Amino acid sequence: MLVWERPEPPNRPVPTPLSRERIVGAAIRLADADGLEAVSLRKVAAALGVGPMRLYGYIDSKEELLDLMVDAMYAEIRPAGDGWRDMLRSLAETTRQAAHEHEWLADLLGGRPQLGPHALANGETVVAALGDLDVDAVMPVVAAVNAYVIGAVRREIAERRAERATGMDEKHWQATLGPYLMRTFATGRFPALSTVVRDAAHLDADHTFRLGLDCLLDGIEARTAR
Repeated sequence: MLVWERPEPPNRPVPTPLSRERIVGAAIRLADADGLEAVSLRKVAAALGVGPMRLYGYIDSKEELLDLMVDAMYAEIRPAGDGWRDMLRSLAETTRQAAHEHEWLADLLGGRPQLGPHALANGETVVAALGDLDVDAVMPVVAAVNAYVIGAVRREIAERRAERATGMDEKHWQATLGPYLMRTFATGRFPALSTVVRDAAHLDADHTFRLGLDCLLDGIEARTAR
């Protein structure tokens, strides 16, 4: 039986009462502070002031704990909007916001579908708003938006982590690599890249994300209008 369906152990008089909600909350706090590598059943138990064996009455493995953590994040991802385009835009933006607030989430998104209660409620909200689309297009469209968001946020989080690891922000990194690029472009071997780097607008992460999302939604709209 999946963790979502298993009842919690009955309450009993103990110095430190437990619940899945408390366990997941402690795990999220550890991950927010120090990343997923800081999350283990032993560390979560220590944060709650209990022995690790007590957690096994509520979860069977770290994998179940990670599933519960992701589902808790879906409670924060609350897309809304009138019509399928507004809904998909909201889905993208709220997912990105959750990943920015909880960087570890970017490492767990994707792969097999999340089937926890909050994830299913999220999916129901989105799919219901896509009722005007052909039923065969609904899941590929949602998958395309999710794939775009996951790719974008992973790149953004990777940049954050690189900045912390190296002590160089994007502008510092660009200034450091600038002379090398100018020498390379001066050879004339990369004229297209040289033109884009020199002449194109340099957008920040927010504008880049929204422009890419607009391109995707425009493509979906054009295809579904056939």
